[in-house]
Amino acid sequence: MRALRHDDPAHIGPHVALGRLDDEAEHTAAERRFIVRGADGDRTFLARLPRPDTDPTRWAIEAEGARRLSVPGFLPVGEVGGGGAELPWCTAPYVPALPLPAALRAHGGPLPGPVVRALAAALARTLATAHAQGVAHAGLSPAAVLLTADGPRLSCFGAVRAAAPDGEHRSGLPGLDSGALAPEQAAGGRPRPPGDVYALGAVLAYAATGHTVPERDELPDFLRDPVTACLSRDPARRPQAHQLLTHPDPAGPVPLPAPVVVALTRQASEVLAAELPALPAFPAFPELPAFPQPPVPAHRTDR
Repeated sequence: MRALRHDDPAHIGPHVALGRLDDEAEHTAAERRFIVRGADGDRTFLARLPRPDTDPTRWAIEAEGARRLSVPGFLPVGEVGGGGAELPWCTAPYVPALPLPAALRAHGGPLPGPVVRALAAALARTLATAHAQGVAHAGLSPAAVLLTADGPRLSCFGAVRAAAPDGEHRSGLPGLDSGALAPEQAAGGRPRPPGDVYALGAVLAYAATGHTVPERDELPDFLRDPVTACLSRDPARRPQAHQLLTHPDPAGPVPLPAPVVVALTRQASEVLAAELPALPAFPAFPELPAFPQPPVPAHRTDR
């Protein structure tokens, strides 16, 4: 958890901001993400706001759309608020989470092959489920992938749609990772499942090499063919998400490297400490009144 900056909100709706999820040194996400404490003082949430350089109305539409979805692997949206003079916002129940760029930073470089392989299976499974429901995520990028102990969660739903309406060029717009933006979407095309597959290829390349547009020889052997196919400029030549699951790894949490687990644990402890209310100082006990001492009997001398 990162400290709040001077221009960060102290409150998001009824919630108190504890800190930021993202670090300035990492890839910038398509939205602002904060760890917040609920008004009851007991519950913690991940709250999200639109970036100041994006259209809040379009962002709010996508947040409401995400609230209505039920796709395992998508970051759930439990509450949507704001509007009018207040920026729109949404929340999800908090679990310790690291954006993929932060995970690479904690690990000190690209993730190990078995971790990338498990991440590929988990993300492909999530996208295949969404696409079977007729839903395109339209916001997948390295910063949109949150690693948790229970598996990856995809945030930034609809970031491409929120950035600009169909028909307008999106290349270079704030919050969109150019390396994960499919060419047809950059040119203003409607976000569709093939664009998610392109972004998936970029995310896996990033996890394995540290950047979204690697040379083919930089990729590990098991990623070369699928990532090259995903990053095809022609949407028709990209595989479908479910085709990437021909030999899926068993479903389950991604085996996170030890430094990433340590970073998640540290974040959880920081959040817990931030939620502990300051203990009030105990009032000083008032001085007790002096009680009169019983008289001392006189010493008798007649015995």
